[in-house]
Amino acid sequence: MSTNAEFHNLQKYGVPLYGAGWVPYDHVRSKLKPEEDKKEEEEEEDQNGSQDEAVTDKSDEISSSSNDYYVVLTGGGGEGRSGIRNAVLLSHFDFTSNSLSDQPVAELRTGSDLPYRMAIHPRRDGIICAMQNSCRLFEWDEVDDTEVRKLSVKMSEKVLSQLEDVGQQLALAFDSEGATFATGSEDGNLRVFKWPSMEIILNESQDHASVKDLSFSPDGKYLVSLGNRGPARVWDVTSSTVVASLPKENDEFFASCRFSPIDGQNSVLYIAAITDKGGSIVTWNTNSWKRIRSKKVDREPISSFNVSADGKLLAIGTAQGDISIIDSSSMKVQQVIKKAHLGIVTALAFSHDSRALVSASMDSSARVTLVEDKKKGGGLNMWIIIFVVLLAMAAYILKNKGIIP
Repeated sequence: MSTNAEFHNLQKYGVPLYGAGWVPYDHVRSKLKPEEDKKEEEEEEDQNGSQDEAVTDKSDEISSSSNDYYVVLTGGGGEGRSGIRNAVLLSHFDFTSNSLSDQPVAELRTGSDLPYRMAIHPRRDGIICAMQNSCRLFEWDEVDDTEVRKLSVKMSEKVLSQLEDVGQQLALAFDSEGATFATGSEDGNLRVFKWPSMEIILNESQDHASVKDLSFSPDGKYLVSLGNRGPARVWDVTSSTVVASLPKENDEFFASCRFSPIDGQNSVLYIAAITDKGGSIVTWNTNSWKRIRSKKVDREPISSFNVSADGKLLAIGTAQGDISIIDSSSMKVQQVIKKAHLGIVTALAFSHDSRALVSASMDSSARVTLVEDKKKGGGLNMWIIIFVVLLAMAAYILKNKGIIP
């Protein structure tokens, strides 16, 4: 385990990692509260009224924002022959000390089955993991550790029978409300379900040879699917029909896709593409489904990609282990962490408040990177510029008066 004080935000857990995300802890906490606590809170709310309720909520928000950050990590060594365990891990992140727990706060081993891909329900219904031949649901849990109750995870009793014996799924996604769930398989089968009923909405096996990535639009109306070749597809979820095909240009290979809000009414679609010149991000208009622009962002191939919840930031990870955080409006790289990992970056996810980025790697490491405040950086740069200008003006005046040659 890493004990270097300089790298408390980087930890190794002895498991090659393929998935990473943040626990929606505010929702999970409300689910796990004992019934007596819930009744007491309800009684207090009735007595104090809506004004006090708002104050309580604000206090809870502050407490949560400072302490209650947990990351989910999934991975392992495959069928178990390597001796490397397969597991779902929970780790705690502390903003104050910028540190990730050096040991998982919870670990659920999955035997010989590797949790290769995962999707976290945005509310409180748990995690769905794609194993070698099926998908399993894991639920949030609490365990008593002496006098402290700790967040944990357990195998759900609910069996996702529609996703049993369906082969390896390479992409999983919930919509923003957690009402729709989609899977894309190695053999090219795209399935979309209502959640939690698992009523099938779409079952398509002809559009991709293999489904590599999926993303729902913020309003849940559209789903974009990427294959290992050919164009990306835009699906109308309600009608289960393709409404647009997004073609590649020249030598592009579409690696990952994410919708992102740009205001209350509109969104854009980003596709991370790989070319022989490196990694680019292609931006698409979601009304006309036309390209807006393509911007090269790295000389290395992009191995992972994600977008912050507020749509202001993009993040890429590379096969060389580097991470970049990019301003979505200017497409300029705002923050770079060279060799953030020693191996390929397999997964990236912004925290729900867009303050931090968790990354995972096949080198068994997880890292949380705090997002720099570019306003602070911009203010500092401005003061430097002012200082240099004033210094130049002073030198000019002194030179004119003959005080300096």
